[in-house]
Amino acid sequence: MLTSAFRLLRILFTVMRFRLDVFIPFALLPWYIRYTLGAICSIGRKRASANKGERLRLALESLGPIFVKFGQILSTRRDLLDDDIADELAKLQDKVPAFSGDVAQAIIERDLKAPVSELFAEFSTTPLASASIAQVHTAKLHSGEDVVVKVIRPKIEKTINKDISLLYTLAHLVANLSEDGRRLRPIEVVTDYEYTILDELDLAKEAANTGLLQRNFTNSDLLYVPQVYWDYSHRNVMVMERISGIPVADITALNNANVDMKCLAERGVEIFFTQVFSHSFFHADMHPGNIFVDVTNPQKPKYIAIDCAIMGSLDDADKSYLARNLLAFFQRDYRLVAELHVESGWVPKGTPVHAFESAIRSVCEPMFAKPLKDISFGQVLIGLFQTARRFNMEVQPQLVLLEKTLLNIEGLGRQLYPDLDLWVTAKPFLERWMREQMGPKRVIEEVRKQAPQWAGQLPQIPNLIFTALSQMSHQEERIQAQTDAIDRLGKELKKGRLNLPFRLLGLLSLGAAWIMTDPSSMTHIKDADITTLGLFLVGLYLLVLKP
Repeated sequence: MLTSAFRLLRILFTVMRFRLDVFIPFALLPWYIRYTLGAICSIGRKRASANKGERLRLALESLGPIFVKFGQILSTRRDLLDDDIADELAKLQDKVPAFSGDVAQAIIERDLKAPVSELFAEFSTTPLASASIAQVHTAKLHSGEDVVVKVIRPKIEKTINKDISLLYTLAHLVANLSEDGRRLRPIEVVTDYEYTILDELDLAKEAANTGLLQRNFTNSDLLYVPQVYWDYSHRNVMVMERISGIPVADITALNNANVDMKCLAERGVEIFFTQVFSHSFFHADMHPGNIFVDVTNPQKPKYIAIDCAIMGSLDDADKSYLARNLLAFFQRDYRLVAELHVESGWVPKGTPVHAFESAIRSVCEPMFAKPLKDISFGQVLIGLFQTARRFNMEVQPQLVLLEKTLLNIEGLGRQLYPDLDLWVTAKPFLERWMREQMGPKRVIEEVRKQAPQWAGQLPQIPNLIFTALSQMSHQEERIQAQTDAIDRLGKELKKGRLNLPFRLLGLLSLGAAWIMTDPSSMTHIKDADITTLGLFLVGLYLLVLKP
């Protein structure tokens, strides 16, 4: 508890030191908090010459690797951030000192339950690379294969859980301070970060993701995915094939290898759409550090992908939404774009379509002032998401990952080949997918897929029919019983309504008889006069005896 308090104070001090108070609505704070924060802010005035995006980046770097990772993920939320801040956060890099190779060796031996000398013919205690979550060592198996060994940092999960807890505290604070704070959806951003970083802590899950991606691209000339060695992999340790290639960001080396840059850029786009629409499973962390190029055939270069910790998946509804929206957008059919959002349930059913259509048009139409090849798919999605948020669109995590990946692919593709026209590659792909979804081939495929399940249910059909008929019969009996009960109740109520005047008249008769009689002088019923006695008997009959 004390540690968390000190950590929170350090975060607060860092926020003030880097003049991030520009994000705080001071007018809404009590005077004593404004005074305290103002005093602390004066410490960091020398930083004020930098813009607020740069100051935010410097602050996150000073808070350590967990906050650096948070900033990296935050930089992908361009639907929430201004471009200048997102661009600055994208510059964040892990600058984490490596932990001891002996410690890495101890983790490997603990988790794989064998000495390193038995597991590997060679093992380098000097790390090949080090990042905020894990570091990588080179090794050689006894069977002769060169491999890399990825090891999770010791005690990192405990640190991450503490920092996530603090981030939630800060997120609630920001959300409650002002409308602008709520607009940034800080709690949603922290939840997104928690989901992502906890995935990165589980190397067994990363190994499974890598295996599936590898199967999807078996014998492909577009993408190569290194082999995972399952016997040497665990939650905290993963062993995989060591690859050799040119980092995709090393443009000079690619040019020196005479790589066809246009082909390389177009293949990147093709890989993305193949993953999304053919496999429904895509690499969602395709920044340049995770991509290499095999230049064995420079005229048909092949991508190599590593680090499959963060993956996205789309169901058929998501893919249909994406394809139909992009096609409708490029046909400038904003009415259809609005209807698709409502139809998908991502905006409330009562959303006025005409108002939504008008808002989409005002955001998207200016994009067509550019040549088609210069229109960014990622910016299209960002524009659609930002507009939909104004109409209370529910957050779709899988589409956030898709948007981030598409922006990475676009940026990378145009870095390789500035004249890349994504629409030329994407449009035929989207149209072909739509035809396949609605054509007879799709129907046949669905029948083939469901046939084993239907065949297994055939012997049960007579029993299912008998059960259904029995349930219908019992249901009819219950309905009839309820109908009879309602009829009886209705009759009783009707009867009660008809008799009500008689009951009231009876009460009045008894009351009149009481008023006309002097109770003190009446010692026997025969002492009452005939009128009083008559009223009494009539009232008694109407009130009690009349059915």
